[in-house]
Amino acid sequence: MCGIVGYVGPGDAVSVLVEGLSRLEYRGYDSAGVAVLNGRGVETRKLAGRIADLRDLLARDPVHGSCGIGHTRWATHGAPTERNAHPHIDCTGTLALVHNGIIENADVLRRRLEQDGHRFETETDTETLVHLIEESPGATLEARVIAALDHVEGTYGMAVVAEADRGKIVVARRGSPVLLGVGDGEFLIASDASAVLGHTRSVVYLNDGDVAVVTPDGYRVLDREAREQDRAVDDIEWDLDAIALGGYPHFMLKEICEQADTVRSTLRGRLLAADGTARLNGLNLTAMQCSRIRRIVIVACGTSWHAGLVGRHVIEELSGIPVSVEYASEYRYRRHLRLPGTVTLAISQSGETADTLEALRAAKATGSTVLGLVNVVGSTIAREAEGGIYLHAGPEIGVASTKAFTAQVVALLLLGLYLGRQRGLSAEEGRALVGQLLALPELVERTLAIESEVRALAARYADAPNALYLGRGLSFPVALEGALKLKEISYIHAEGYPAAEMKHGPIALIDENMPVVCLAPRDPLYPKVVSAMQEVKARGGRIIAITTEAPDDLGHLADHQIAVPAAAPLLSPVLTVIPLQLLAYHVAVLRGCDVDRPRNLAKSVTVE
Repeated sequence: MCGIVGYVGPGDAVSVLVEGLSRLEYRGYDSAGVAVLNGRGVETRKLAGRIADLRDLLARDPVHGSCGIGHTRWATHGAPTERNAHPHIDCTGTLALVHNGIIENADVLRRRLEQDGHRFETETDTETLVHLIEESPGATLEARVIAALDHVEGTYGMAVVAEADRGKIVVARRGSPVLLGVGDGEFLIASDASAVLGHTRSVVYLNDGDVAVVTPDGYRVLDREAREQDRAVDDIEWDLDAIALGGYPHFMLKEICEQADTVRSTLRGRLLAADGTARLNGLNLTAMQCSRIRRIVIVACGTSWHAGLVGRHVIEELSGIPVSVEYASEYRYRRHLRLPGTVTLAISQSGETADTLEALRAAKATGSTVLGLVNVVGSTIAREAEGGIYLHAGPEIGVASTKAFTAQVVALLLLGLYLGRQRGLSAEEGRALVGQLLALPELVERTLAIESEVRALAARYADAPNALYLGRGLSFPVALEGALKLKEISYIHAEGYPAAEMKHGPIALIDENMPVVCLAPRDPLYPKVVSAMQEVKARGGRIIAITTEAPDDLGHLADHQIAVPAAAPLLSPVLTVIPLQLLAYHVAVLRGCDVDRPRNLAKSVTVE
């Protein structure tokens, strides 16, 4: 959610910090600031507003130095104001800190610190950290940080600088991601690899409990006992072009239009046509282990949860393994039964979603085999899972997920195929599915050609206050995802329902002002969806049908039709979701919404 950047090196820290913060804007934020060590102490510049406003502030009131930290804040404790913006400083003005996460015992700490004479200037939980470090014992900044963290309950990714330790940044992590960028004579700190790409592709991912000390001469990673730890240096696979707009007006549209390529990337090297199966070496599951799986539990949030619902249909159909799909935020607080043969699959685009990560840890504690399905290489879920599948979809900048959803569905199809072939799916059936998957990128390209048609449709419904999305079977999760996209970026109230459930309540909402989007691919449940459409039509609802190309059409029922290429039923969600993504995008643009940075939302939700 919030973003952290730090820099130590021969260059001007402020320009590096602002450049890095600008690359973290997609994460969602409401204020920004920097703190710099410049030989005259710690100087801060911060405000409530955008990075462009911070640039203007720094032009009017410049500050320079070769060591500093920066932050974009997404408000949790305290309103988005200049006073509450990070960095925060201690009572003496010689210590500055930025922080992502939640300090759960902040109120208790604040009362104690105030009794000890500390003066608080903000409403934030973060300020307790800087005062704790201020009063903690230790000969070095890192010793004081380690001592202070002994009193902290909650999550943090944090970076600290102090006048007494010039040219040093101390970083700590628990539950909120932080990495180190290893450059040529310079070192960076960031909450996201995109912030360091302009300087290096070499990164060190910190683990929970790590404290890193970064100076112009290098870095050290310590544990909470101040013992040095070895951490591997990894290479970022993508480059700056992947996080540039490339001529598109918004990242969301760019990422929608990239989906033929991202589907290819997710499939690349993983299909074995002759054997009718998938190669998923990263799962770390032998044939014997696959045969012993008794159930699969998918844990995820938001769009990833919708992909998990598609995955349930796919895996059960292909492998015969029972699958349940859980909201990670709820799963982590349930009683967890120790059931032999359970595999838990955590799905998260970022691999850092706090609820999903904690659900994975809870499942691991019961003895479950835990797997990850993530997009970001080196993310915490990827490192803590016993195996998994990388999406290889490239960085997703738009807050509203699009290409990650289709890549997740494709990865789940690969998983279903792999497990199915281990558990009785015939080679002939496997080869048929492999052929369908190989043809899928071209079908996605053909589907994207309908954009102008969807744009015209959006103009008809941009002023609608509400919308209903209906689907059955594999199309029900697509209905949920379509409704989520519309509400996320256009702020129109929208709900997704199983089409058969409409008559159990939502039908009361239908009138001539209610657009109803019906997912009606030509699959075995098509006649059932048509029946639901007839019920909507009888009550004056305006029907938008998303269907597949066929000689007959739904003109007698639907006010508008969008036809996608015909595909095997298990693959249809990858195609039918695309017009819904485009519809949400174009409606939001027509309504003047900030498509890539919708209000109140963040790309990677790393707090509970």
